[in-house]
Amino acid sequence: MKLSTTQVWVLDQDEAVSFWTHKVGFEIKEDVTIAELGNFRWVTVGPKDGDGTAIVLMAVPGEPVMDSATKAQVEDLVAKGFATGLFFTTDDVQGTYDRLSAAGVEVIGEPTEQPYGIDFGFRDPSGNHFRVAQRS
Repeated sequence: MKLSTTQVWVLDQDEAVSFWTHKVGFEIKEDVTIAELGNFRWVTVGPKDGDGTAIVLMAVPGEPVMDSATKAQVEDLVAKGFATGLFFTTDDVQGTYDRLSAAGVEVIGEPTEQPYGIDFGFRDPSGNHFRVAQRS
């Protein structure tokens, strides 16, 4: 087995697609709207020339999947950065930090030495928090 996709809750799919493609530099892998499911949109992004791994940018659903109270709770957790835990690796953490910063991505701290390597964090427009590491 191998991991093919992972899901990230987003508050606005169009804004998320723009962020991941224009600021992070990923590309759209799939973008399908299914009318029979109430115009459910399945949109994934991933690294260009990647191994096929992708992130599903999943809108927080309402009824009948989630009642309004649950939807509001999930949206609150997303905005606070507590609804995901994705970790990215790079061979050049400083270069990645510089590129994301220059693109206007909200970075969290500068690259810092950790027991596992050098890393920093960033947030997407929905509030999700991610980490990028150059492993030692």
